[in-house]
Amino acid sequence: MKMRLRFPAIASLAIAMGACLAALTARAQAYEYQQGFAQPYSDFSGRPRAVAPPRELVAYNGRYAPGTILISTEERRLYFILPGNQAIRYGIGVGRPGFEWSGTRYVAMKREWPSWTPPAQMLHRRPDLPRFMPGGPNNPLGARAMYLGGTLYRIHGSNEPETIGQAVSSGCIRMTNEDVMDLYDRVRVGTRVVVLR
Repeated sequence: MKMRLRFPAIASLAIAMGACLAALTARAQAYEYQQGFAQPYSDFSGRPRAVAPPRELVAYNGRYAPGTILISTEERRLYFILPGNQAIRYGIGVGRPGFEWSGTRYVAMKREWPSWTPPAQMLHRRPDLPRFMPGGPNNPLGARAMYLGGTLYRIHGSNEPETIGQAVSSGCIRMTNEDVMDLYDRVRVGTRVVVLR
């Protein structure tokens, strides 16, 4: 009888300790990734996992005016410049090798849950892609898109959050859906976008 009483208590304790250890491990790995000490990591199943760096308010003493979007492809960060020498910093995914770019553009158009028509250049490289995808959770542009004037590029959400912090796109700037919705609400058409390499 005592053995039956002890076993559930021991099992419950082991489950609680395992959950606590998993949570602490995940927090430590997330912190390491945020600080730049670690790249996307694998869990015990061997499947790759990534932790997008958290959105945060940071000090900013640069030369760009409040309301500007500043993108550092080297840092893989996007800064939305605020008044009072501050900026909101977001983690982003950037263009893979051969698709990097820099320059000054502006937000020409904004869309919520945008549809996607792959450009001819992309279809030439990837003929397997659909010719059109309606907006929604499965769309690669994610929850929001801000189209950059004079280019085929966008700042957009993603249904692949594990790619944030990596260089995998065809030149577009990727964000988590949560972050792109936050930025979208702050940005107006005509906003200046500066991309640095």
